[in-house]
Amino acid sequence: MTDIRNIVILTGAGISAESGLATFRGPDGLWEGHRVEDVCTPEALARNPALVHRFYDERRAKLAEVAPNPAHEALAALDRAWPGELLIVTQNVDDLHERAGASRLLHMHGELKSALCAACGKAVAWADPLPPGSACAGCGAPSLRPDIVFFGEMPYDMERIEEALAQADLFVSIGTSGAVYPAAGFVQMARHYGARTLELNLDPSAGSSYFEESRLGPASELVPELVRDLLG
Repeated sequence: MTDIRNIVILTGAGISAESGLATFRGPDGLWEGHRVEDVCTPEALARNPALVHRFYDERRAKLAEVAPNPAHEALAALDRAWPGELLIVTQNVDDLHERAGASRLLHMHGELKSALCAACGKAVAWADPLPPGSACAGCGAPSLRPDIVFFGEMPYDMERIEEALAQADLFVSIGTSGAVYPAAGFVQMARHYGARTLELNLDPSAGSSYFEESRLGPASELVPELVRDLLG
């Protein structure tokens, strides 16, 4: 690891599962008892806004019951100590990376603790329930919705992520399914630009074959080990 300077780390639901948060798509294909198509698409929001808003209200409230685990804490320690460029890109909408202390962080799929105005595009911090029809403080429109990137919508900060991947010496994927694009394609992009690639996952992902190395086991064990290796 001595020749590594610039690092991009992608995290998925697996890193937060050990804190007690359900993975995005469980073994039964459901997310907290709901079909993803019923709670995570623009069509679902238009068809049944009460259900969609209530679903994310419940997920937001759940954050008060969980805490960062050793994997989140290890990445935060790496963030504080790493002298080169570092970007943690998370597919997760929870706030566990922030609560652990990470700051070089992007939420590519949005955040539970944020509300987005569908009229003007302004996002604001939001910790309380968000009923349909809530008014935007910026433009006044009754158009606030969960600041979640639904299927069919463009993930956030893709240009910055691609720039970081182009400069990366090491790309690490932690706790991801390898099945949700565009994040599932980051490993191929990183390899194209010459980065070393490493996967840390409980089980092989759909994209395991694209990585130079895969280490299998709990994130709470594998991530601290990796950080110790990187920091020497």
